[in-house]
Amino acid sequence: QVQLVESGGGLVQAGGSLRLSCATSGSIFSRATMGWYRQAPEKQRELVAAITSGGNTNYADSVKGRFTISRDNDKNTVYLQMNSLKPEDTAVYYCNAGLLLFGIIYNYWGQGTQVTVSS
Repeated sequence: QVQLVESGGGLVQAGGSLRLSCATSGSIFSRATMGWYRQAPEKQRELVAAITSGGNTNYADSVKGRFTISRDNDKNTVYLQMNSLKPEDTAVYYCNAGLLLFGIIYNYWGQGTQVTVSS
């Protein structure tokens, strides 16, 4: 069974930094594309950043140059370094693992961690 556990959220002032971590159990991590999503109140969940098993990254325009996604395959952990945080970054951040296996896409989600940026 695959489990994703996020940590590192909290309250920070605008301009500050946080680092989110997502520890993954199970044997899929090295093969999965890992992503961070966020959902603000009354808004749809959106992709923030993703990293493939080969290390290719993709970012939402709103976070380019401020956020960095990385992964440690030895620790089965993906990170999101968030710098120059803005109040509009306030949301619940979710870790996602996506795996394509025999033509079927499997998606796994963490429970989410709250990030609040005060102005």
